[in-house]
Amino acid sequence: MIKSFLNLLCISTLLFSSEQIVLVVSDDLKSPQAKLACYENGKKVFHTITVNLGKNGLGWGIGEVPLAHNSSDAMKQEGDKKAPSGVFKLESVFGYARHLDLKMPYTHTSKNLICVDDSASKDYNKIIVAKGNEKSFEFMQREDNLYKYGIVVGHNEAGIKNRGSCIFLHIQRAKATPTVGCTSMQEADIKKILYWLDKAKHPLLIQIPKSAAQEVKEKFPQLRNSKLLL
Repeated sequence: MIKSFLNLLCISTLLFSSEQIVLVVSDDLKSPQAKLACYENGKKVFHTITVNLGKNGLGWGIGEVPLAHNSSDAMKQEGDKKAPSGVFKLESVFGYARHLDLKMPYTHTSKNLICVDDSASKDYNKIIVAKGNEKSFEFMQREDNLYKYGIVVGHNEAGIKNRGSCIFLHIQRAKATPTVGCTSMQEADIKKILYWLDKAKHPLLIQIPKSAAQEVKEKFPQLRNSKLLL
C-alpha cells in the first residue's frame, strides 16, 4: 500500500514539475510518421512539424508514466524497427561539436563512443567508450551525420533485456524516411529543440498514437489545448 502511494506521488510530481514537453502523435501504432509540437508551461513554441518514426511504427515502451493500452498492442522490443510509445524523460543531448552552449548535459560524440544494443551485455542500452569486446553496438559518430545533433530518450533506462535500446531524437536520413526505432526530423528542427531544452525544466517526450490522446490530456492538463490531441 505504501509502495503504491509513493509510486502515485512520484508520478504526480513528474506530471506537474515538467515545464517542457515534446509531444509526438501518430495516427496509430503502425504509422511510420507523426506530428511533433513543443510546449512550455502549456504554451506552444515553434511550429508543428512532421517527423519519422520506426519503419514499423510504434511499440509501447518503458518510460515514466504508464498509459493504458490494449493487451494485443505491440510492445517495444529490440530490433523490431518500432519507436517507443509512452512518456519518457529527456535528460541529455549529444553531437559532433566539442562544445555547444546549451541548457542540457551535453556529450561530445567522439569516434570511440558507442551505444550498446547487445541485450546480454551489462552495458545494454548505455553510451560508453568502446572497450573493443562489444558484440553488438552502434557508433555515436556516424559518417552519414544522422547524429550530428541528438537527444537521448529515457526509454528502458533499467536496461531490461530485449526491450529496446539506443533510442534518440536525431536528424532524418531523408524526407519521409522511417528509422529503425528512433524519431527523426530535419536538422534545423532538431537543432532548434536542442537549444530550447532546459534540464531545470524537466523536459519530457510524450510519444503516442492518437488513441491515447484523451488519457494524456487528463494526466497532463497543460496539454489540454493541443491540437495534436483533438
